[in-house]
Amino acid sequence: MKLIIQIPCYNEEATLGLTLSELPREIPGIDRVEWLIINDGSLDQTVEVAKACGVDHIVNFDHNQGLAKGFMAGIEACLKQGADIIVNTDADNQYCAADIPKLIEPILRGEAEIVIGSRPIQDIKHFSPAKKFLQKLGSLVVRIASNTNIPDAPSGFRAISRNAALQMNVFSEYTYTLETIIQAGQKGMLIISVPIRTNEFLRPSRLVKSIPAYIRRSILTIIRIFMTYKPLRFFTILGSFPFTAGFLLCLRWLLLYWGMFGNSPEKARVPSLILAAILILIGFQLWMFGLIADLMAVNRKLLEDIQLRLRRQDLEK
Repeated sequence: MKLIIQIPCYNEEATLGLTLSELPREIPGIDRVEWLIINDGSLDQTVEVAKACGVDHIVNFDHNQGLAKGFMAGIEACLKQGADIIVNTDADNQYCAADIPKLIEPILRGEAEIVIGSRPIQDIKHFSPAKKFLQKLGSLVVRIASNTNIPDAPSGFRAISRNAALQMNVFSEYTYTLETIIQAGQKGMLIISVPIRTNEFLRPSRLVKSIPAYIRRSILTIIRIFMTYKPLRFFTILGSFPFTAGFLLCLRWLLLYWGMFGNSPEKARVPSLILAAILILIGFQLWMFGLIADLMAVNRKLLEDIQLRLRRQDLEK
């Protein structure tokens, strides 16, 4: 049983040494523990610090490609190195490395394929009240979209089984945290959460540069993944709004036409009828888009099965 702990890094020379010094080399139930960093085009001494601390594997990008691509590159590298379990953590030492045995325990017992570390959000002092509220709200939306019960969706401290890693895809160029949970939930993977501890605050988050930008990108990610995995439901809900509005306008026009509310000029009722027809047509078209997207989703599932088989064959070779 091999465990690889991966750390995406971008200019992390100041904190990477401390993070690596707290990572375990021996864990009960694990035969071998290895460390891997993803150097996402760092311009400082990140790689040199990693080598000095005894990192086993280094994945290098020539230039910065973002957290999502770095995460997936690490997953691919861990699979090629024969990892049975992959633990992802951050280079800023935010998460308590002593909780890694607790994080992987459900996977070792066969109770989960993905385990997310849930931070004590309310107790984190450097989180503003607005950020705490948005963390809760965002996690609630992810729970609804993914049919899971993960209280801290943005947490990057997570353990992934080999089987789950083989099926994982990230389309977003911004972050992997929300997308992988929604994806796993829609694919029916066993995903649970365990409480974890956090360490002393060392530096501000580089992902959340501004709250409005983070909210906007997170919403777009959630919508995109929901459209990918539940297209019929998404377009049915979206098309119901204009169709319902058009139907009510049409009903109003009929009542006026039959004189239920007294006589009104004939010309005054024509714009309502035109608007009702347009709204009904828009709703109907959105429903058709949903049917077409749902049929296309069959091809996506077939391609994912083919991708999974090819990945397994390549790794076996």
